[in-house]
Amino acid sequence: MQTAAQIQGFEFNTPKRILCELGAISKLADCCHSLGIQRPLIVCDAGIIEHGLLSKLEEALAQSSQTISQCVFANVESDPSEATIFMGIEKCQTHKADGVIALGGGSPMDVAKVIAVCSQNSQTLKQMYGVNQVSGTRLPLILIPTTAGTGSEVTPIAIITTGEATKAGIVSPQLIPDIAILDAQLTQNLPPHVTAATGIDAMVHAIEAYTSKLKKNIYSDMLAKQALVLLSQNIEAATFDGQNLVARQNMLLGACLAGQAFANAPVAAVHALAYPLGGHFHIPHGLSNALVLSHVMRFNLPEAEIQYAELAPLIVPNLLPQQSTQSKAEALIEHLSALVPHLHLPNRLRSLNIERSSLAMLANDAMQQTRLLVNNPKDVTLADALAIYEQAF
Repeated sequence: MQTAAQIQGFEFNTPKRILCELGAISKLADCCHSLGIQRPLIVCDAGIIEHGLLSKLEEALAQSSQTISQCVFANVESDPSEATIFMGIEKCQTHKADGVIALGGGSPMDVAKVIAVCSQNSQTLKQMYGVNQVSGTRLPLILIPTTAGTGSEVTPIAIITTGEATKAGIVSPQLIPDIAILDAQLTQNLPPHVTAATGIDAMVHAIEAYTSKLKKNIYSDMLAKQALVLLSQNIEAATFDGQNLVARQNMLLGACLAGQAFANAPVAAVHALAYPLGGHFHIPHGLSNALVLSHVMRFNLPEAEIQYAELAPLIVPNLLPQQSTQSKAEALIEHLSALVPHLHLPNRLRSLNIERSSLAMLANDAMQQTRLLVNNPKDVTLADALAIYEQAF
């Protein structure tokens, strides 16, 4: 008689509350009341104001039965710097904020997380870099994504630019927010290329969580699979029909589920090779992932064939049950490779004015991402990283 396999032990962390529905922003005042927030610092970027999204948030807060006195910090840039963090902390403390709300993509959400922690903590920012280095508490935190990609609204991770071409991560449970609000009405103004790139980013999160070497678990696997179904079935409609709110809400939920998955089963070599592209050439993170995704997957194939074959039927049409594990895995890689140009995204480094002479530098930088590379199903050497960049060139 066959006995059940023992489930490997794991720990799973996620926000206390997730609101996922069209119009969920209208419940923001109630969320603030539940956390005792009366003087929030609102973190966003200039684009959020330009597209009228901040006014939607302010209208929601104005519905409160109690006075909510907000202060806006809109200085967040793409790939936010330490200087931005320090400005935000100062504004938070000057306002005597009792909570932080982020509205935007990954950058505002990451900045909000760090401000919330630093405003309640005697540690320096540099002391927090790394995994589980934050020792204090934080202010109450609500995150509201306006892109369906980073999953930052449910992760314990913030990425900060530390130099001209370097980034560092803070990974700690304190960065997980109290509440995440998913409202597709806030994503309607996204250009098609941003919708596509952030959607690919979310798919990468799901795939890398499912193949993560050290912390892959039954719960993260379940989330990663459902995320891939939602994302793959809706990314084309969301990209090419930006007013399709059903597709956009499904993308938000898919990105959130993928975020929950990789928050607990961390990402690996795709992200490790993507970060230098953003650091040196300011390529948006989702696009950086898209550029190297299929090439890293082909590299990982000898060690991840079974997992790729398990994922393939979720998103690849017309697969037959009797196909071999290898053919299913290869079909997944080919499908994702074709999806990038189908969404009108560039799929070659050279198309973004990256010179071949830069590849060695990129490979050297990628090897510094040890926090990520340890999770990869196959060990990556410097020669391997260079070969992957050559394939992507």
